[in-house]
Amino acid sequence: MSDLPPKAPAPAEDAESEPRPGRVRKPIGWSTIIIAALVAVSATLVWRRDGSAGVLDILTHDLSLFGGILPRVLAGCLLGAFISEILPHEKVSRSLGPKSGLMGLLIGTAFGAILPGGPFTAYPVASALLAVGADFGATIAMVVSWTLIGYGRAVAWEIPIMGTDFTLWRIAISLPLPVLAGALGRFVYVRLYPKPLAKGDES
Repeated sequence: MSDLPPKAPAPAEDAESEPRPGRVRKPIGWSTIIIAALVAVSATLVWRRDGSAGVLDILTHDLSLFGGILPRVLAGCLLGAFISEILPHEKVSRSLGPKSGLMGLLIGTAFGAILPGGPFTAYPVASALLAVGADFGATIAMVVSWTLIGYGRAVAWEIPIMGTDFTLWRIAISLPLPVLAGALGRFVYVRLYPKPLAKGDES
């Protein structure tokens, strides 16, 4: 019976091992409150200048814009969910995980460079890779590569407008940046979120 009191604090230790509340995604956070306040102030200023007709005109235009974007947002979220279920976790973790080294950063860079589509495709795919075992470094390299090197925008927009020489030099100069960004992201993430030691490692 004398051993029972020391076991009483166990629930508190379990509570401490749970994810920190600050890292839990909340539907309403400070960013949402700030944006809502800015919207309210802007709507008030428009109402004072143009009256209710001006506010209704802006709302109607925004609703039509939202209706056009919503299907693409839903399709992108579904794409990310399906990818997270289809991709083999072990292979992704081995190729793009924390222990993938430089090769993981290069694979992430190459994948981001050939990834087609806009943000409705790229960000759900990046989120899916994180869910199936890719680390922050490889995912950052993929997103930065998609942003800087993405062949789709280069072929469709940059070469016709800026010319082939400019596009090739811009891509060549941008090539090291995704790898450097991924390496820095991996370095920072390991120090901000250190992996907890297992019970066997503590001894």
